[in-house]
Parts: sequence; structure tokens; C-alpha cells
Amino acid sequence: MNEEHQQTPMPAIPMPAGCRSIPALGFGTAADPPVEPEIVRSAVVEAIEVGYRHFDTAALYNSEEALGEAIIEAINGGFVESREQLFITSKLWCSDAHPQHVLPALNKTLWNLQMDYIDLYLIHWPVSSKPGIHEYPIKKEDFLPMDFKSVWAAMEECYKLGLTKSIGVSNFSCKKLADVLATAKTPPAVNQVDVGIGKLTKYGKRHSFWDRPTRKVRRLN
Repeated sequence: MNEEHQQTPMPAIPMPAGCRSIPALGFGTAADPPVEPEIVRSAVVEAIEVGYRHFDTAALYNSEEALGEAIIEAINGGFVESREQLFITSKLWCSDAHPQHVLPALNKTLWNLQMDYIDLYLIHWPVSSKPGIHEYPIKKEDFLPMDFKSVWAAMEECYKLGLTKSIGVSNFSCKKLADVLATAKTPPAVNQVDVGIGKLTKYGKRHSFWDRPTRKVRRLN
């Protein structure tokens, strides 16, 4: 890396055994209202230049392609040496939260990002919705109960295939976490929530996974 772009190493948070540590400060790519891909791309390139190494995206955000392009540009520009120096999180949307759709959804994410793997793959919400209807907010009539056992087994298969280095959940309550843990062979490494919640944090510590509070970027311009 060029000397002018060298940064103080980002502090990292230890993960469960076998999982890579997560850089403590992450850069979210959710924008509400949505912004043009070029805005996402340029914001991510600048973020890498100033030292961000953890990037959060999701199928719902429509930012995966721009994030992948920005990472390639940052590597070519010498802001970071390789993709391996970055920690990339993405999420499974509710319409793909069905056992037969999990692996194809992750493969699509990898295609969008132009990567062979991501570092963390999360179930975005503890509900499913009608397959093929990719929208937010979800219509009341499109909500479906999640088959936690089968969906989590499909997430575990993604992990076994090496397409993601760790798996977890997002926006799960203690009750929903218990539903996953009841049959999990590989427990969730992370429960990503919008703010730190005391009860969830205690539950996470008791079951050896990380309750990760987040504040997502709402606008990138």
C-alpha cells in the first residue's frame, strides 16, 4: 500500500472460535431514501481510503454491486492491498428465507460483489415472505412464518461450502434466537440489531455469540 494511504489498524472485536474478528467500526450502505449506485461507490472508495475495513450491505439495499465495484477500484488505487483486508457482511432477504432459496441468494450476492466469499452472512429478519416478491415494506398478506430449522440448515450449508466465513442473524429476539439454537449445529456468530439491547446482550453472552449493535448510514450524499 502507498505510504500516504497507510492507516492506524482498526480495533477488532473477537468472534466465536473459528470466526474472523470484526473491525469495530463498520460502514453501512443502506440509504433511505435510496441513492444512485455511483454515490454508494464513491462513498465506499473514500471510506476505504480513510481507513474503514468493515462494510455492511444486504440484498435489500441494492448496494452490493456498487460495493463490489468500489472495492476493486480501491485495490487498484492502492488504498487497500487486497480483498482479504476487508470484512464484508451481507444479508438474506425475507423472500429468500426459504431453505431452497438460501444458497442461490448467497450466490447472487457473491456475483453482485464479484467475490468468491463474504465474511458474514445474516438472516435479515426472523420472518419469511412470499418467494419472488422482493420489496420493503412487506405487504401483510405476503408474510410467512419462518421454518427456522430448515432455513438455518441452509445457512449452515453455505458456511460448509466456504461461501461465507461465518453466519448469523439480524433483528432476532431472544425467543427467535432460541428457535434457531434449538436445532443449530453451527450457532449464530452474530445477532445484528439497530441498538444495543440489554436483554439480548446478556442472552448472546450466555450462548457465546455476539449481539452487534449498529447504526446504519441513512444517506450517503
